[in-house]
Amino acid sequence: MFHLRRFRWKRRRAALALLPAAAMMVTLGLAGAATGTGPVPAAGGPVTDGEASGGPASVKFGVRRHVMVGGSVVIHGRVSTADSRLVLVKVDGRKVKTVRSQEDGRFRARWRASHTGVFEAKVVAGGNAVARTARSTRVNVYRPVAASYYGPGLYGNGTACGRTLTPSAVGVAHRTLPCGTRVTLRYRRRTVTVPVIDRGPFSGSREYDLTAATKAKLGFGSTGNVLTTR
Repeated sequence: MFHLRRFRWKRRRAALALLPAAAMMVTLGLAGAATGTGPVPAAGGPVTDGEASGGPASVKFGVRRHVMVGGSVVIHGRVSTADSRLVLVKVDGRKVKTVRSQEDGRFRARWRASHTGVFEAKVVAGGNAVARTARSTRVNVYRPVAASYYGPGLYGNGTACGRTLTPSAVGVAHRTLPCGTRVTLRYRRRTVTVPVIDRGPFSGSREYDLTAATKAKLGFGSTGNVLTTR
């Protein structure tokens, strides 16, 4: 009986000796879990909500690419960070509108196309020094003009711009635009960009003469109205 009591006391004393080590293992385990799931401090100090929301922002946007002069162009999209930021809309490098995105990053802006031309639209998200510019999108602003086509009976002749007129020649004739000027034309949802290669037309109120190849690309008839960016 004496030996049995002595053995039990030794076993209790051994268990008590292990308690500090077990407590240390539990402490280390909890510390490791906190390090794995919590925020990792930055080199300059702990991460804060302000720093997190001030990270890089990219932008995706859409815009109607074919509009009439004097019309309103709607530019809409979303900033990648889900917070409210200033959104800067640029057309040909010039600021035209500044709006603030909603809390989910969506934004909407309007730009009035006051004159014809081919314009490059860009959108930049503000609020931090490392915001990224959205990919640019071209917007064509048109006006309607009377046009005709020419070519048969004139093939092989030289043009006023030093070209030889052939059935496959792509271009237009215009009375005043400099030779080589690129003109974007649109007719019934078809669009082409061609150079000025000749002078004319010289009858009626028509502003453009289309070559046979340009006529075919647009699906244009003999005479009618087309849209032009010039």
